[in-house]
Amino acid sequence: MILGVGIDVVDVKRFGETLERTPRLLDRLFTPAERDLPLNSRAARFAAKEALAKALGAPSGMHWQDAEVQRGGDGRPHLVVRGTVRARVEALGARSLHVSLSHDAGIASAVVVVED
Repeated sequence: MILGVGIDVVDVKRFGETLERTPRLLDRLFTPAERDLPLNSRAARFAAKEALAKALGAPSGMHWQDAEVQRGGDGRPHLVVRGTVRARVEALGARSLHVSLSHDAGIASAVVVVED
């Protein structure tokens, strides 16, 4: 059964400008592995974290670095959760998280499905 669905869209140029204006955001939003990615990929990962928060009911107190988008051996993205995000996932009884990322024409997007 689907417990939640979230979607988010990020303007890549504006996101990049925000990161330039506020460099500390890079450390606050992304894990060390995510920080070295190209801007398009970071924007898509930020969209994924926002979509995940929406799919989980947007509870307060979740930390950005407690969710990480990684690539599997087959190249598909998947979410790794820990800490505050894992606690919310477990509280909902979720057993599967699905994520899809895209970036094209200056827009990055992500969809997350939370399933029991």
